Amino acid sequence: MNLSQRTRGLFKVIAVALALAIPTVLTVASADARAGGGFSSGSRGSRTFAAPPSTSTAPGTASPFNRTITQPASPGLNTPAGGGFFNSPGRGLLGGLAAGFLGAGLLGMLFGGGLFGGLGGFASLLGMLLQIALIVFLIRMAMNWWQRRHVTAAAYAGPGQASTMQSGFGSGLGFGMGSNSPPLEIQPADYENFERLLGEIQQAWSDEDVNRLHTLASPEMVSYLARDLEQNRARGVVNKTSNVKLLQGDLAEAWREGNTDYATVAMRFSLVDKTIDRASGRLVEGSEAPTEITEVWTFVRPRGSNWELSGIQQTS
Repeated sequence: MNLSQRTRGLFKVIAVALALAIPTVLTVASADARAGGGFSSGSRGSRTFAAPPSTSTAPGTASPFNRTITQPASPGLNTPAGGGFFNSPGRGLLGGLAAGFLGAGLLGMLFGGGLFGGLGGFASLLGMLLQIALIVFLIRMAMNWWQRRHVTAAAYAGPGQASTMQSGFGSGLGFGMGSNSPPLEIQPADYENFERLLGEIQQAWSDEDVNRLHTLASPEMVSYLARDLEQNRARGVVNKTSNVKLLQGDLAEAWREGNTDYATVAMRFSLVDKTIDRASGRLVEGSEAPTEITEVWTFVRPRGSNWELSGIQQTS
């Protein structure tokens, strides 16, 4: 069967996309085996869907959570109810355009004309799905960029923009005070706890000690970490992290919600991150050489209790 020129072009696009995507996926999977797995997981209370302000430690942006139990329409979040991408707040025009493309494509297929009248059968369906995926991707990119820019600008609009560095909190350079003047005051002892939790969580992860993780992290974060450990067991490997050292850290923001305190801090740290085969002890991924990581961690503390990890976000 002879393929049309347009169909051949379509398959070339698919081949190029797969060629670019597969190495990226493999790189992420092999490079990010530490606690959290290189994902952005957890919650930040009512600020879960607001990007934390940039800091000197993490001057870029923090990735949105791709694993979270918080819903955009949850009480306390200023987001109207109504689910789905096309009903998301602030996306009326763009969502309407995407929905219009989708409707036009379905009608075209029903009347035998394909998505734009040029393709038929399988190629038409595949072309429609690819174009819809491209439209949704571009709209999401645009809206995420706008949201991050808006939130970051708002965070820096008030007073307290001067950065006062503090040092001496254990290893490395310690934590600075960040860019904001937070409504919740974070004390030196709190920074010491954040640094301690960084090391203890990585150690409990390395030991696959879920019971210990329950004393260091929120139930939501423990559920993600336990799931990742289970996947490692299914693969027959174990991830070992060691020599964790905080190099630099500063406060992005701290706030209070009812009887619960939240603190989001940027941390640059080094660690040895390697994955070995359970049976033979053979090195599968990583190395003995330490690597540097920059992540944004959020800690939660019920009033009168201890800090626990509630979220990890990757940075760009």
